[in-house]
Formats: sequence, structure tokens, C-alpha cells
Amino acid sequence: MKLQFLRLGVITCLAFLLMPLPASCQVTVILTRHAEKADVPPKDPPLTAAGKKRAELLASMLADSGVEAIYVTELQRTQQTAAPLAARVHVKPTVVPANDTEALVKAIRAKQTGVVVVVGHSNKLPAIIEGLGGPKVSIADPQYDNLFVLTVGQSQSSLLRLHYGDPAPVNAPAGSMQDMTASPPKN
Repeated sequence: MKLQFLRLGVITCLAFLLMPLPASCQVTVILTRHAEKADVPPKDPPLTAAGKKRAELLASMLADSGVEAIYVTELQRTQQTAAPLAARVHVKPTVVPANDTEALVKAIRAKQTGVVVVVGHSNKLPAIIEGLGGPKVSIADPQYDNLFVLTVGQSQSSLLRLHYGDPAPVNAPAGSMQDMTASPPKN
């Protein structure tokens, strides 16, 4: 009888020691501006050939990253940028209005773990990054090659800024961030 209790005690201790400990809750958020857009129609232009190429590159880069959620705006350029990735990872993008940064931040913060992709606009992504605890950033109007990797933890966040695909034109101005609160998506 004592031997059975001893075995049970040893098994219980081993099970406790070998149980995976929960990882600290963190979400990896990959944010990018939509790819290159056409000039017309001015209100909701589609992607150009270069934009479609960049969208395919984004999909090939992130295909094996464990994407669990994709967020886009109501404008077709963000949806077209995310479409190749969504098809590869079999995740249906969630549409969040471009001007509802607060709802998007809230949805991401509700996640405990995982990889989330956000395809947005140059004048909205900085507010999303900041809303998730990241630093202030700016994205110039002609820049389509920024890729931000934001790790959102319980106590702090860290941001990695990368570039992918063809770079922005050399003569592109540095640009300044516009007011994020009321401006419609510019690009």
C-alpha cells in the first residue's frame, strides 16, 4: 500500500514538473500599409501591377508564420493586399473601418497569443502601433515597403521595423504623420 502511494506521489510530481508552463501572454502583430495603388478611381483605387506583386511577396514571406487573424479596412486596396496571404493561410480577413482604430486595437488586445496581420493605411498604422504600446512612427506617403513586427506583451511591447520588396522612390520626402483621430484613410 505504501509503495502505491509512493508511486502515485512520484508520478504526480513528475507530471507537475513536466507540464508545459504557460508562456507569457503575448501577441505578435505584423502591420503593413496596403501595397501600391492605382491613381483612379480616386476614392477606392485597386492595386497596381507592382502592388499585386508586393501582395504576393507579403504572402510568401508570412505563409509559415502562424497567422491566426488578418485585419483589413473597408477599402479594396487593403483587402487586395491581404488576399494572397489569406488564401495561403486559410484565414478570412476581418474588416474593421479605417477610422475605427480604437475597435481594432481593442480586438487585438483581446487576443492572448498568436500572430495577427494588419493591412492598413499610412496615416492610420502609426496610431494602431501606438495604441498597442509601441513607439511613435511615421510613414511617408510614397512608402509601401514598411513591415512592422510588434510584440505586444502584458507589461511592454517591442517594435521591429523592416522593409520588403522594392524600396520607396529615392526622392520620396521623409513625410510627417498626420492627425490620426479624424482624418479619413489617405492612401
